[in-house]
Amino acid sequence: MLKRPEQMMAMGKTVDWIDGFLSALAAGSEAVEIHYRWRPRTRDPSDEMVLEAAINGRASALITHNVRDFGDAASDFGVPVLRPADASRRLRT
Repeated sequence: MLKRPEQMMAMGKTVDWIDGFLSALAAGSEAVEIHYRWRPRTRDPSDEMVLEAAINGRASALITHNVRDFGDAASDFGVPVLRPADASRRLRT
């Protein structure tokens, strides 16, 4: 999704930059074992595994353009849902 032309244009990034970012993200990532299934909690069934990973991984935030589908379910577990631009602003401050 990050390499879609409209996404790259919106971010002002190149494929090489995105590849570097994804490599760094993967290097700093930790696998999360899912212990509980909270389903169904989201409006879109394909979002359930993302919510479960955020809950079980004790995520400090769930970052997505899909705020509407996650908002209520994530907040029930204390996981804030942020749009990418909002998360980026928080990282810069």
